[in-house]
Amino acid sequence: MREILIADDHPLFRDALKHALSQAIPDALLLDADSVPALQTLVEAHTQADLLLLDLQMPGANGFSALAYMRGQYPGLPIIVVSAQEEAATVRRAIAHGASGYIPKSASVETIGEAVRRVLDGDVWLPPHLAATPAALKPDEVNVAARVAELTPQQFRVLGMIAEGMLNKQIAFELGVSEATIKAHMTAIMRKLGVSNRTQVALCASQLALDPGAVARVAHVAD
Repeated sequence: MREILIADDHPLFRDALKHALSQAIPDALLLDADSVPALQTLVEAHTQADLLLLDLQMPGANGFSALAYMRGQYPGLPIIVVSAQEEAATVRRAIAHGASGYIPKSASVETIGEAVRRVLDGDVWLPPHLAATPAALKPDEVNVAARVAELTPQQFRVLGMIAEGMLNKQIAFELGVSEATIKAHMTAIMRKLGVSNRTQVALCASQLALDPGAVARVAHVAD
């Protein structure tokens, strides 16, 4: 039996994906998550999953950060990006980051089924009107993606909250830990990303945003 994971924070779209997948692969076991933390738990419990359908923007994800992280942690798991973003440049970046396919959220049930079957067969699938020669990523983006992939699950969660502009005390409250624990995570994150302060951590995270030129929101915490 095929195990297919669905990660999207919109319940109606998750249901639509399940409907499309149940038609395309009737005997598949479909499992879903509505955030990156929930996805991390799901993948840890289903390490032999056959496919992941991943939204680019959901709680805990900032652009291509979740894709880069999942590709690094689970290199054998094929990933199809499912997104409302349909720009050719976004599609090319997703493929360059290791996605095996890209399905626009406007796609029909038949198109979703075709894409999933093709990727499960080992192919890379793109909708014909979005197909383009894959573009090479900028060196800085490649470097950040590789370093993000080395973070632990908790460190990745902290990084996502930093990218959202949250303060250490807010992150600590959200995760149910002490501020000292968050500061320890920050130290480890800075070491793994090769930077020396919180501002640079946020700027690293912004390299994986859908708009790579966007300025990251930075939260400053007093020592």
